[in-house]
Amino acid sequence: MNLIISNSSGQPIYEQICQQIKQLIQTGRLTPGQALPSIRLLAKDLRISVITTKRAYEELEREGYVYTVAGKGSFVAERNPDLLREENLRAIESHMEEIARLAAGCGLNNDDLVEMFTVLHLAQEEE
Repeated sequence: MNLIISNSSGQPIYEQICQQIKQLIQTGRLTPGQALPSIRLLAKDLRISVITTKRAYEELEREGYVYTVAGKGSFVAERNPDLLREENLRAIESHMEEIARLAAGCGLNNDDLVEMFTVLHLAQEEE
């Protein structure tokens, strides 16, 4: 699991971890029942405090993304597909609002945005 932590980000490290793990779950790169790295191992890999990693895992568990089995570790929880779809739609809408704001700031119209999206989408399909 490749997580990237930015010390220059205004976002707390535990939130960065949560956000990235949620994204991996939502995109299917982490599947239900799959084990997450231990709190200690993830802390060591990211060179952060065990307390920070523990807080991230607790947050993910509280939100229903993971569950913990004492002595075994943390695992990706089974997610309701409709709920997962709704979460993804909300994330897309949020990104689109930001895109609309940025596009207006540089004078792009809808056709420009559709063309940009098409190029990016085609490039992603080729990967």
